[in-house]
Amino acid sequence: MSSKGHLTELPLASAVGKRPSPRRLLLLALCALVAIVTVLTCNSLLYATTTGAGPRIQRVPLNAEHVLNQCASLRKVPGPPEDFLARAVSDRFEPGTQPTLIKNAKLWTGARNGSEIVYGDLLLDGGLVKAIGYIPRALYAEDDTVFIDAKGAWVTPGLVDLHSHVGLFSAPGMAGTYDVNSRHGPVLPWLRSIDAFDTHDDAFQLAIAGGVTSVQVLPGSGNAIGGQAFMFKLRKTSDRSPTSMIIEPPHTLNGSEPDPSQPLRWRHMKQACGENLRRYGNRMDAIWSFRSAYNEARQIKHAQDAFCAKAEAGLWNALEGQSYPENLQWEALVDVLRGRVKVIANHCYEEVDLDDIVRLTNEFQFPIASFHHASEAWLVPDVLKRTYGGTPAVAIFASNHRYKRESYRGSEFAPRVLVDNGIPVVMKSDHPVLNSRYLMFEAQQAHYYGLPPHLALLSVTAVPANAAGMSHRIGILYEGADADVVLWDSHPLQLGATPKKVWIDGILQVGADEDGIVIGKGKDKEFQEVPIVPNWDAERRAAVEWEGLPPLAPTRQDGRVAFHNVRELWIRRDDEIYEVYGGDNMELADVVVDGGHVTCVGRHCLGGINAKAVLDLHGGSISPAFMTYGSPLGVEEIAGEASTGDGKRFDPFNGEVPSILGDQGAVVRAGDTLQFGTRNALIAHRAGVAYATSSLEKVNLFSGSSSIIGGLSVTFRTGSQHGLEHGAIVKEIAALHITMSRAAPYSSEGWASVSTQVATLRRLLLNGEPTDTETGKWFKQAAKGAIALVVDVGSADIMATLLRLKVDVEQARGSFMKMVFAGAAEAHLIAEEIARAKVGVILDPVRPFPGSWDNRRILAGPPLTNDTALVTLMDAGVTVAVGVRDAWQASNTRFDVAWAALEANGRIDRRQAYALGSTNLETLLGVQDWIGDEADLVAFDGGSAFDLSSKVVAIVSPGRGLVELV
Repeated sequence: MSSKGHLTELPLASAVGKRPSPRRLLLLALCALVAIVTVLTCNSLLYATTTGAGPRIQRVPLNAEHVLNQCASLRKVPGPPEDFLARAVSDRFEPGTQPTLIKNAKLWTGARNGSEIVYGDLLLDGGLVKAIGYIPRALYAEDDTVFIDAKGAWVTPGLVDLHSHVGLFSAPGMAGTYDVNSRHGPVLPWLRSIDAFDTHDDAFQLAIAGGVTSVQVLPGSGNAIGGQAFMFKLRKTSDRSPTSMIIEPPHTLNGSEPDPSQPLRWRHMKQACGENLRRYGNRMDAIWSFRSAYNEARQIKHAQDAFCAKAEAGLWNALEGQSYPENLQWEALVDVLRGRVKVIANHCYEEVDLDDIVRLTNEFQFPIASFHHASEAWLVPDVLKRTYGGTPAVAIFASNHRYKRESYRGSEFAPRVLVDNGIPVVMKSDHPVLNSRYLMFEAQQAHYYGLPPHLALLSVTAVPANAAGMSHRIGILYEGADADVVLWDSHPLQLGATPKKVWIDGILQVGADEDGIVIGKGKDKEFQEVPIVPNWDAERRAAVEWEGLPPLAPTRQDGRVAFHNVRELWIRRDDEIYEVYGGDNMELADVVVDGGHVTCVGRHCLGGINAKAVLDLHGGSISPAFMTYGSPLGVEEIAGEASTGDGKRFDPFNGEVPSILGDQGAVVRAGDTLQFGTRNALIAHRAGVAYATSSLEKVNLFSGSSSIIGGLSVTFRTGSQHGLEHGAIVKEIAALHITMSRAAPYSSEGWASVSTQVATLRRLLLNGEPTDTETGKWFKQAAKGAIALVVDVGSADIMATLLRLKVDVEQARGSFMKMVFAGAAEAHLIAEEIARAKVGVILDPVRPFPGSWDNRRILAGPPLTNDTALVTLMDAGVTVAVGVRDAWQASNTRFDVAWAALEANGRIDRRQAYALGSTNLETLLGVQDWIGDEADLVAFDGGSAFDLSSKVVAIVSPGRGLVELV
């Protein structure tokens, strides 16, 4: 063996320059066999002598060499070859790929714990990073190299999404492409995500457009041990196979023996605990299934060790009639115990679950590479540190919390708390729970709430790569690493940061110059700097003190309140938004509020000296409060916990409506079940979302809408304490809601055909039900235009049918219907027709994803398309607003609006941006007259509503004559 662990060539072969003859090879093999037998015999004699057992002839089996190789392999550990970074060409190199030289870049390499920034050039060649910084001309050929002038822009490694189901939960979603969970038991370590990986997933290109180049594709979390995960690159290869997309295919992927001359490659295992395993029993059942499985694996491991101890001691007679102990079903779990398979994703949320798994690791002595979701990990850092083999990383969401009971104590401050306790943090998507395209948005939010910028960037690059055992090739830029690179239009942590170009294995995936896509227009020099974010120390301490559930209710202040150092003031008048003070050249001003009304703006508001409360906004702003629509905010507290919601509703298309209801359509009012003081509502309130319009329509990621007739929505104040409080309910009945769609691919219940839905709607709008019923009354009101009819619809074809139906109803009744399309992923395809029909659109989400067949024809926006659906609709003259799907998303409304405006490349001004989340939404839902000029205003400390530098400190409420301090 050479010093690097490789077999050296035979001197004779080297000397003569040709291979030995077959006869010579046979002779050498026989000699080797004789030598092995001699050594083993001597070992057995030595053993007999030392033990007093007397000499005994050992019958050496013919497969002795194979057995000894198997035993020797047990001591091998995974990792790259020692000379890995010296490789000349990547194993993933596509012949014909030209070298690329990126010049004049700010290179955030990920090295030195994320602190290294190199100002210079980057050479990609042979699928590798060949040079960084100053690159001599001798390293590349001008006639062959593609030159990219970065013009001082930021360059990072490709992003690594450590928790994804891309390819297993493919877009558009169909029953035939759902291969996430298995129903065949809680413990299934033998399953492998590669065996179901769909290479036609539309999400691949979208994720790459967000800078994501590598993903770990996990089996689902419905099983305690769900199976083996694989690390993929999202570039489809010329081979077009799933196998060719694996970053480092394990040598045993096809069941063959590993190459003895090569180090092992890491394999990865998915585990889960908690609520998701309920189909197989409770938490005690789940932990027993773990212990039973690992005990089975431990017995096999011990049997292998005992077998090999005898074989390596030459005690072949003791092994007569025995074969090497192995079991294909359990081999991966045995290798977990040997430290050769990473438990890379242990899905656990609560303290009890984390403690259970930590104890399990110590009982069976295996490490955990990372806990995922881990909503309460930030509350028990010392527990995590007791994990056998070292502290695992924790992979979490930034703000996606409270969607089920386990996640109720999740916190935006968790990333900062974890790193303060020395625990590595990974931000992940759980795609398609979150669109992997916006993985960097998770890092941006983590930074906003206190995660230092270098650690925020590491959380989506080097830390997940290291957890997966892949940091020798992805997640970091250094010579010899894979050429996965992103060139950004702004600092990656700036809101709305968009890749200009993305390379995987040195091959350009997004951003070809000939595409002519405009990216980053209107972003000034400030966007090239690390964003300055608010100080959240007090809030973070309170969150820890209250174990994730700190008090959220605002403090109410009547009388006079003064705001100092205000940079801009926006107010509402006649359903419009106006800037009454502001501009780059304006001095910072004082704003005085008396009884909730602005009474003075300027540098010398003397009335401010008698204020009951004085707040310094440090160059911040006061602007109209936002409204949220589209989620069940206030109707339910925890999406996955039925006991916190309205309860079972009766769908006339899927079951018989109780006769006692006296209404065949079962139209009910969201206002009748409204809850105040929910955490989602109060968190939204503290983020400047003062109003919400909620219906009983509920769209689930996995099973679609809960019913076709969504009932009547209600508009309320998010910060109110109860429904009888003055101003708590803004409008008891806002709009009538229905869903028009094809069946959801994963729905277990029947779903009426589109033609049946349209026929029913036609009948209801043309006096199909008696007006003394809720159904008859409110559909008549919608037909007359007295109330908005909001249709949750994605397909442009169904929208076109609805536009024709609208004309028919209006002609028959001599009325004008106020129709609104919500969701509306394909609305851009018929934007002109929607505008002519005077139909409004609520885009929820405003950044689309082709999650279903009805939503498959999205307009993706930069860097894939110049236009977005928002811009296309606005250019056509459609009144457009922004909504969300889930209650936890309401608090991000201002960021959603800001992102949409930035993506428009300067075609949406500040006034229009405010309207997207306030006045436009109020107009479409018919509540503008109930809010009007007395609408709440929001005071932001440190910047505007659309800046990462700002946070809400107060809600100014003219209608209630007070100011709420948050």
